[in-house]
Amino acid sequence: MEVINYLLKFVFDALVMVLVLRVWLQIVKADFYNPLSQFIVKVSNPMVIPLRRFVPGFGGIDVATVLLAFLFSVLEFIVIPVINGGPVDVVGALIIGSMALVKQVGFLLFIIMLVMAIMSWVVQGYNPTMAIFHQLTEPFLRPIRRIVPNIGGLDLSILVAFLLLNVINIFLSSNLPYWAML
Repeated sequence: MEVINYLLKFVFDALVMVLVLRVWLQIVKADFYNPLSQFIVKVSNPMVIPLRRFVPGFGGIDVATVLLAFLFSVLEFIVIPVINGGPVDVVGALIIGSMALVKQVGFLLFIIMLVMAIMSWVVQGYNPTMAIFHQLTEPFLRPIRRIVPNIGGLDLSILVAFLLLNVINIFLSSNLPYWAML
């Protein structure tokens, strides 16, 4: 049963991350023709396109994709307990699913910045994945770069962003029930 729980959690989390990345790419107006952007769009199109017929975008945000990400995040906390023989708690699933979606966005930001940091040591020249990661993280790192200058040619903004993300995570873990368990 643990294997099934693990696989279901992986599938739900992967779907949510793909959908969050799709919205994020649209918000930052990332290069649509980048291979990573194309992958995200092609993987998520079968889920998003049918829903777009009923849910229009608003203010440049793809509401259908946001709604799908929220739905999958909530479904994870309904389906897994039901499979394990637990009760159906829709209100609890809505609350925990919302928190899980926010935590996934922070985790995704953390992972992208970590991969960027590692790639900056290894990759020489232009890399399409690094370019798209730069477009995704620039709105978060730009304000930090204004405050923390480069020191000896080293960009410490990612390190400061890691610290800020961890501080926010610790704060939310101590103030919101279930946050630490997500």
